[in-house]
Amino acid sequence: MIDAIAAAADLPKAAAGRALDAVIDSITQALKNNDQVTLVGFGTFAVKERAARTGRNPKTGEAIEIKASKQPSFKPGKALKDALG
Repeated sequence: MIDAIAAAADLPKAAAGRALDAVIDSITQALKNNDQVTLVGFGTFAVKERAARTGRNPKTGEAIEIKASKQPSFKPGKALKDALG
């Protein structure tokens, strides 16, 4: 990914790596703050709540409680869907 960014933006690889890290860190921080991040034409990153539920241990078949959690999600935008056909 860093090589592709460096080539497309005519940047040194070190600068491209820092730029990619900054984007990932920014998205991560926004999701930690329960914000959603929309990259127009690409898609939307958001946090979804998963409720507590009962599951089964596949080895023993014993019922186990799975606690509630927050999960990152991604919904692709129209331009990305169209690009993939």
